[in-house]
Amino acid sequence: METLSKIKHDYETQLKEWIDYEKASIDLINYVGKLWFEKSVELVLFRNQLIDKSSSEIMQLHLYAKDFVKKPISVKDTAQLAKAIYESSICPSRIDIGRLAYEWHLEGKDYSSYTDFIGKKLSDFINKKHTIVPRDVVLYGFGRIGRLAARDLIALAGKGEQLRLKAVVVRGNIKEELTKRADLLRNDSIHGPFPGTVIEDHENNALIINGHTVYFIAADKPDQIDYTQYGIKNALLIDNTGIFRDREKLSLHLKSKGISKVLLTAPGKGDIPNVVYGINHENLDLKNEQIFSAASCTTNAIMPILYVLDKEFKIEKGQIDMVVPR
Repeated sequence: METLSKIKHDYETQLKEWIDYEKASIDLINYVGKLWFEKSVELVLFRNQLIDKSSSEIMQLHLYAKDFVKKPISVKDTAQLAKAIYESSICPSRIDIGRLAYEWHLEGKDYSSYTDFIGKKLSDFINKKHTIVPRDVVLYGFGRIGRLAARDLIALAGKGEQLRLKAVVVRGNIKEELTKRADLLRNDSIHGPFPGTVIEDHENNALIINGHTVYFIAADKPDQIDYTQYGIKNALLIDNTGIFRDREKLSLHLKSKGISKVLLTAPGKGDIPNVVYGINHENLDLKNEQIFSAASCTTNAIMPILYVLDKEFKIEKGQIDMVVPR
């Protein structure tokens, strides 16, 4: 009887603890949303996005975090830290709450409250004036790369104070193909369903994606489009077709009204800067250069690893093999 009583007690205790963690994860989700949509502050957990996550996914990420840092990262702590960040005068930023939780685990005893801890750790971001100028974005092409870019741009739109997807340029008949393009955005055979809403606006040749009106423009030539008639100005155009890769051809985009910068989603030819963020992004001449390349998927995947290996051990030579799913 004593053993059965202990088992029942353990069961009830564990269940109560789990419910408390679930409640804390819901609190965290609430503050993640408020920070993102009200203050343009994105919280991540060791580089994992927390926006649009369920409580079960939040719990799973915390289990991953425990394994990652080999220290207890409690969702109760992250929820309280998120609350303290929200209640502060934080400026727009991207904050790894996993790292903060780890530091709280080590140093929390030295602070009287989560608020004092956040005030100290994020002092450079609190009570600071930081003006963000929104940037219009145009996708030139709507194949798989274009659709994935659209997903990310919409997911990271927040208050709309940073990158705003305004239009997509395609070939063909917009009115006949708008529904097909909407269906392709809703469901991807590799990446699964789009976690949002996509509504066709046939009257305006647009898709309303999570409340964002995105115009679809039919064009055969990149230099003959007036984007300003769609309310687009000073825009970043992302060319994901792979057709134009040298400066001469990509410069055609700049002849269209409303475009000021061009980003190629493939390796650029000639003197076009190929950028891998984290490796050479600090060398960019953003003021004078108008055309950039984001390099290739292979380059972005392997360069951070090669960079670290070469820095720590020096690489004399090697071979890279690429496996591409089709």
